[in-house]
Amino acid sequence: MAISDPLGDMLTRIRNAQMRRKPKVTTPASTLRRRVLDVLQSEGFIRGYSTIEFDGGRSEFEIELKYYDGEPVIRTIERVSKPGRRVYASVKTLPTVNNGLGVSIVSTPKGVMPDWQAREENVGGEVLCRVF
Repeated sequence: MAISDPLGDMLTRIRNAQMRRKPKVTTPASTLRRRVLDVLQSEGFIRGYSTIEFDGGRSEFEIELKYYDGEPVIRTIERVSKPGRRVYASVKTLPTVNNGLGVSIVSTPKGVMPDWQAREENVGGEVLCRVF
């Protein structure tokens, strides 16, 4: 079955695994997912991820989730720009999440980056998701 929103699928897998207190979760690999996972790792929301290669050229990411005192580090993770409704923001209108405690992940012409880095580089783009 084809997935219409691969990034939304990955975010939902992370959310569901954290509700069940799973240490790891897998998701099919793609370039956009890799870039979003890089941002989540650099911002300290996940421990890390690794790539698992299968026969036939298929690969998956195994994501190590992060917990603090038994509670998930990610309190909320939600998709902003969806296939049916894309959300774009200029540098001046980039959203902040909980007064800067969370991040908005933005796809810009310079790559996928957190909102604070997009402001520093003076670029806007598609707001992919919001994490707190």
